[in-house]
Amino acid sequence: MAGRWLRRIVFTLLGFVALVGLYVATACALVLWPANAEAPKNAVAEVQAWVLSNGVHTDYVFPIRSATVDWLQLFPLKDFRAPPPDAEFIAIGWGDREFYLNTPTWSDLTASRALAALAGGNRALLHVSYLRRGQMGQGAFALPLTQTQYAQLEAYVRAALPSGRATPIAGAHYDNQDAFYEAEGGYNLFETCNTWTGRGLRQAGVTASRWTPFDFTVTWHLEPVRP
Repeated sequence: MAGRWLRRIVFTLLGFVALVGLYVATACALVLWPANAEAPKNAVAEVQAWVLSNGVHTDYVFPIRSATVDWLQLFPLKDFRAPPPDAEFIAIGWGDREFYLNTPTWSDLTASRALAALAGGNRALLHVSYLRRGQMGQGAFALPLTQTQYAQLEAYVRAALPSGRATPIAGAHYDNQDAFYEAEGGYNLFETCNTWTGRGLRQAGVTASRWTPFDFTVTWHLEPVRP
């Protein structure tokens, strides 16, 4: 009897390892078969944007104002505690509601919280921050865009807001320059913060992996820079 249960445990563990391996292998393979591979590599950038990665999670980073959009109209300063008066950029990311609100630092991360996010069932939020240029530093990847591509990414971000309206989560902040907003969709193993970022890039015609569950699958085809 004990031997039978041991075999079941071993086979279950091997099956889990095989599924994890398949998940990672698929993500890596699709990096080598990107969407929009024919997109011109040396097109003149009409709007300079970025993807910002902390090694796990990715955000879009846009200039606060441009000919295409003034993000202050959508995410007004009154929703933030005290954003820097010399902020030049806005960072926008999508993610799991419970994970976002209960994991302000990596030291707050627990295995149960991570597994709950991957299991799905929670609503999503947008996390928005106003940034100075000096806060862009390490982990920034250049995202040169035409006006048309930028307008498509703006529309993509707006589509993540219920009815296109930015509804802030009262009292939810990591620091003085960020805020959280209600968002469409839900986080799970196949719909991660990075798949949201990657989908927007593909829809805007940027060369990107066809599936982007990890940060490196988003940034693989972008150039690292220091803004």
